[in-house]
Amino acid sequence: MSLPSPVLQADQSSPPLDFAPLGDVLHLLRLTGTFYCNPELSAPWAIDVPDMGGQMVLLVVTEGSCLLQTEHCETISLTAGQLVLLPHGKPVVMKSDAEAVATPLFDIPAIRHSPSYETMIFGGGGTVTRMTCGVLKLDHAAAERLQELLPPVIRLDTFAQHAGPWIYSTLKYLAEEARNPQPGGETVLTRLTDILVVQAIRAWLQSNEALETGWLAALRDPKIGRALQAFHRAPQEGWTIARLAERAGMSRSAFAARFKQLTGEGAMQYALHWRMQLARMDLREGKRTLAEIAIGLGYESEAAFARAFKRIVGTSPGAYRRL
Repeated sequence: MSLPSPVLQADQSSPPLDFAPLGDVLHLLRLTGTFYCNPELSAPWAIDVPDMGGQMVLLVVTEGSCLLQTEHCETISLTAGQLVLLPHGKPVVMKSDAEAVATPLFDIPAIRHSPSYETMIFGGGGTVTRMTCGVLKLDHAAAERLQELLPPVIRLDTFAQHAGPWIYSTLKYLAEEARNPQPGGETVLTRLTDILVVQAIRAWLQSNEALETGWLAALRDPKIGRALQAFHRAPQEGWTIARLAERAGMSRSAFAARFKQLTGEGAMQYALHWRMQLARMDLREGKRTLAEIAIGLGYESEAAFARAFKRIVGTSPGAYRRL
């Protein structure tokens, strides 16, 4: 059982103009699914899930129950209708009961249906637990900032009142697809998994609305958020403190002070780092030339872009692309 290369990506159509700044950021997140699995586990069973190298891990219980032990020895009990998102992909142990002995994940035989989708039957033949698991990457400048703010574990109970009936319906559909695979079922499973990842992040954001400083607080700020939204939508434009302050409806000095108070960095420094993160994403994808990337980020020449990139990233764009 091996971890395949990224093959799936969420749709990236342009957002409507009435999106709130935080909604814009969620829309920008590009989920690249690297691995999906539907395990059928019969008690007793235990699986040692290794570190996933910074990728997000989603674990959805569709039938039965399990215990989840984190690297900090916290034990979380999950039943059907509940899910856990591990935003940083840290090691965990899943088990049917506290006494079950864990087997390393990649030592368990699985049936490969495609480069990124497997099913697994494992355990001692007792009570059955079914799950849907996904390993996903976030690809966007917004991803790096958002992911580092997320806690080690996000738990979502789809039966909870605040989750909304459509979340329960999504999970029910996911469970049906897992139990009775139909033609095109892999596509359905992967798309539903992607939706649940975004919903888990959204639920955490809604539960942390009281944050007073930091990037999320800046996005929620009525004035600073408006300026950030304008910049995120058109980073290639010639933004200055004065232009951003105008979008925020503030004086230049008041905007600069408020921006740094919330984010911990100057507005132009933020803009530069954001553009370089976009450039890194473009370079990894390898679809555009350096000149096209430079123009797309508002630089007058490839040389000017290369100098800025090396100053921030520490290596030239060409060398970074070859990594």
